[in-house]
Amino acid sequence: MKKISLLTLGAALIAVPVLAAPGAGPRGDADGNGTLTRAEAQAHAAERFAKMDANKDGKIDASDRAARRAAMQTKMFERLDANKDGSISKAEWDQHSADRAAKRGEKRADAGAAEGKRQGMRGHHGMHGGRHGMRGGMMMGKADTNGDKAISQPEFETAALARFDAADANKDGQVTAEERAAQRAAWKAKAAEWRAKRGAAPAAPAGE
Repeated sequence: MKKISLLTLGAALIAVPVLAAPGAGPRGDADGNGTLTRAEAQAHAAERFAKMDANKDGKIDASDRAARRAAMQTKMFERLDANKDGSISKAEWDQHSADRAAKRGEKRADAGAAEGKRQGMRGHHGMHGGRHGMRGGMMMGKADTNGDKAISQPEFETAALARFDAADANKDGQVTAEERAAQRAAWKAKAAEWRAKRGAAPAAPAGE
């Protein structure tokens, strides 16, 4: 019977990003009123940093990313290893694949209920998700202000608050649903402009 070891499982698994439910409030909205204050944003950043700092050395670097990947692979392995014998049989892998296919079918069925409204958005979300890792890496790079390839908690919180301040259009110390919608619209407009520039073919030199 074919087995898959823990060491090789990571190459076979696909990480699926968790998306917020449509209409959900902002992350870090402690009182659940739909408006994010600057204090809430800072507290949420501190919580996120604590979770991401896997080895608790006060900074986020390559070792933390490796530790998180290893923890995710171990968790996935344990979930797939139904009989807990330390290996994954072909039957267990096939069952995992079947379960994933069933869940995808359920999601498609749910999406079909609102097909008219969400049809145009589905392709955009796919593209958005595909660039999620790249955009996240760019944001983390900007947070590393001293260029030491590690992000301290002050750097992390500073970057989070900079994003908050950019969304806080009227500078009243809170970001409302309207301001979040305006920021998303601005991002979409910039993305459309970027795509248009990339799609424009350069004109051929005259006489050639």
